Amino acid sequence: MRRLFRYLLLAAIVAAGVAFWLTRAVPLEEDALAGAEGDVENGQRVFTAAGCASCHAAPEAKGEDKLLLTGGQAFPSDFGTFIAPNISPDPAEGIGGWTLAEFASAVTRGVSPEGKHYYPAFPYTSYARMEQQDLVDLWAYMQTLPASDTPSQAHDVGFPFNIRRALGGWKLLFMNDDWVLKNAASEQARQGRYLVEALAHCGECHTPRNLLGGLDTSRWLAGAPNPSGRGRIPGIAPGTLTWTEDEIAYYLETGFTPDFDSVGGHMVAVVENMALLTEADRYAIAAYLKAVPEQSEE
Repeated sequence: MRRLFRYLLLAAIVAAGVAFWLTRAVPLEEDALAGAEGDVENGQRVFTAAGCASCHAAPEAKGEDKLLLTGGQAFPSDFGTFIAPNISPDPAEGIGGWTLAEFASAVTRGVSPEGKHYYPAFPYTSYARMEQQDLVDLWAYMQTLPASDTPSQAHDVGFPFNIRRALGGWKLLFMNDDWVLKNAASEQARQGRYLVEALAHCGECHTPRNLLGGLDTSRWLAGAPNPSGRGRIPGIAPGTLTWTEDEIAYYLETGFTPDFDSVGGHMVAVVENMALLTEADRYAIAAYLKAVPEQSEE
């Protein structure tokens, strides 16, 4: 009996060690982007498409003030309330002291410079699909923005969701850089796929999640409960959205629907961003949305 206990104890220690190793945060190597040069103009386009200011500007910020990425907006969820941090170029309170590799690790791997996991309220599961040069360009553009010395606020997340190490296991289950739409038939649809699945991270809001908070990609863009608990985020896949490509592109530019309604809620900021992209970008998004698998209303 004593020997059996020793074997079980040894097995438990080995299992704990394996779990500890598997759930570690894995950043990019520091020299992974060595020598890369950024294009500020393209970085601005990436910044706009990714909606960085929509989450990281101060609450109620308008106009040019939205480029001051002081953070502070609250995002409620079933797991707690997450507060967007300061990501301005301030070296003390923002990300001005980070290296390019640390920035890329945060955006595409959800790993902090301190080697901790970020919560997936930061949509790195979508940004994981970003092209390397776009990351470099985004970093170059963000260095041109004004700095804010406003400290980031702590998330309001209770036990057990405040155990960051557990996010390593969550990433093993739900994080990868595969495309949801495997076969995009045209170059336009592929451009739209990159915008929808990577930069604009549309699926993060428009796709339902499972009990652990992972996206249910079998219901891709089918609509989802609003994390705030108020209402529902509509589906934008065929079967749930019947608009034509022209109507989708027009909505993304103006905020007006074919039914003479206007955009509301968080989509106001999304449309503001989409309106700053090119017409070709908006039509690429429309082409992609018409190409994804049909979904039905729940």
